[in-house]
Amino acid sequence: MAFAKTDLFEKNLRQKAVYFKALSHPVRIQILLHLSKTKTCLQGDVSDVFPLNRTTINQHILELKRAGLIKGHIVNGKTVHCLNLPKIKEMRNLLSGFLNEISLPDEFCCEYNSIIIRNSEAE
Repeated sequence: MAFAKTDLFEKNLRQKAVYFKALSHPVRIQILLHLSKTKTCLQGDVSDVFPLNRTTINQHILELKRAGLIKGHIVNGKTVHCLNLPKIKEMRNLLSGFLNEISLPDEFCCEYNSIIIRNSEAE
């Protein structure tokens, strides 16, 4: 039976990766910030709000929906996209925890030590 290589990792790590992927494009971040700041939902053609065409915006909205960060509702025959607040809170907690795990003191220095990897064919 085939399985995704991501299945080799803990569920917690996979969920963090989903959120990081959702945040991996500036317009997706801008969409989330817009929804948060305006406390409204997106509806209709929003290409005047964001610097991309409608089709591209819709693809990015789909990525945010796949991650669960926004959800769509049908209102008067049109789809309205709103923040999914429970998922936003979950993302905030997971990513804050991740950033706390990798925090280092300001004076941290990672010295580069040369590592020689030998090619077994050359020996």
